[in-house]
Amino acid sequence: MKTAKILLAILLSISSIISCTNSSGKQASKEKKDIEEIILETDSSSVIYFAGGCFWGTEHFFKQVKGVTATEVGFANGHTVNPTYKEVVHTKTGYAETVKVIYNPKQVDLNLLLNLYFLTIDPTSVNKQGNDIGDQYRTGIYYTSSKQLPLINARIAEEAKRHSQRVVVEVTPLKKYYKAEDYHQDYLETNPGGYCHINPELFKIAKGANNKNQ
Repeated sequence: MKTAKILLAILLSISSIISCTNSSGKQASKEKKDIEEIILETDSSSVIYFAGGCFWGTEHFFKQVKGVTATEVGFANGHTVNPTYKEVVHTKTGYAETVKVIYNPKQVDLNLLLNLYFLTIDPTSVNKQGNDIGDQYRTGIYYTSSKQLPLINARIAEEAKRHSQRVVVEVTPLKKYYKAEDYHQDYLETNPGGYCHINPELFKIAKGANNKNQ
């Protein structure tokens, strides 16, 4: 993230120089757009969104992984604006409970995160994980960079070979996302006895999965 900030500062400086020296403004506008695309690609390459049933357990699981620098729970890829938890659970908003995972690619790669994700879900179950039923509990991997897609597709294909039923994990770009209410963030840390559909033993696996990269 520090590298991205440095790159951002350099690129913005270049943009400022271009805009001051270009009388028409058209070239400056193009350069600014190119710069914004570069910044987006740089930042987004270390962000991935996982939907895997109740987001309390999925967030807590990924928080254990060395190299994951931040997590957040929210609602992804629905069709309403600023949905509340109550709306997502009780009405047809189209949103999935989702965990935003920010990671340092130098410490943990996307392949490992994908492998860990598949430990926590039944990839053949439609709109149901554990005791949670509804389209808000569907499984999904929502990517933020085109560079992530080949890795995701390869991992889905590998997973499909392990099951007789069809793998139904949704794979799409992140189209829309809203942060969930504050009381949902880090829920299992503040409520250690709270509901979780993930086997507690998997938290230990997540915590030790990246020890080799210390």
